[in-house]
Amino acid sequence: MTDLVQIEQSADGVVTLTLNDPATRNALTGSTMVDELLAAFARIERDPAARVLIIAAAGSVFSSGGNVNDMQRQIGPEVGSAALRQEYRHGIQRLPLALHALEVPTIAAVNGPAIGAGCDLACMCDVRIAAEEATFAESFVKLGIVPGDGGAWFLPRLVGMARAAEMSFTGDAIDARTAADWGLVSRVVPAAELLSAARALASRMAANSPDAVRLTKRLLRESQHARLDALLELSAAYQALAHKTPAHAEAVQDFVARRAARKPKG
Repeated sequence: MTDLVQIEQSADGVVTLTLNDPATRNALTGSTMVDELLAAFARIERDPAARVLIIAAAGSVFSSGGNVNDMQRQIGPEVGSAALRQEYRHGIQRLPLALHALEVPTIAAVNGPAIGAGCDLACMCDVRIAAEEATFAESFVKLGIVPGDGGAWFLPRLVGMARAAEMSFTGDAIDARTAADWGLVSRVVPAAELLSAARALASRMAANSPDAVRLTKRLLRESQHARLDALLELSAAYQALAHKTPAHAEAVQDFVARRAARKPKG
């Protein structure tokens, strides 16, 4: 492992992963970047103290997506189509599967251009906050390829099919304000405030019961494809678990105590 991904964890359980390869504009392929991210996700999943994940980036670019130097290797005659298919399946496609399955909430702090797979990485997170300089481009067609990392699944769920088609068929970038109007990002902030805004939001999430937050995220994930009756059954099961957690008991006791303190005496 190298230092392509830096990890930092605060006392309140907010983990920040920083893409740290400015020389390639934080490209996801052609290096150990994917492996390092996967190792970090696995560590977070195993750590009960980890409550929220922020993905940020060093330099002026969030991620340029695929490494063009690696694409030159892929178009060469020494790499066959069957081998390329396996490279995707056992390479970058592990990223959306692992990130989508991660139980803690995830926030992308997008500081600059998020291009191709970089745009999709942001889309894989639960929430996106963008600096004013951020741009988003589903730019695969401009290189004569398709979204090989699951972007065609994530993007329509965020902006709707028509806008996803517009972004995917043109490959053109949209700015941060347009991304906010389209629902791709939750908010746009000045660049100097990006990480503090992401951390403030993460801290508000981390302040809640970690068990309830993880179960709620599971329900939101299941709601994307489950029938209502099936989701209600799952909700009942998860609620039964949540009712028995110490965090719930403490919250109820605190509420009762506050209500009693407000009750007029006499």
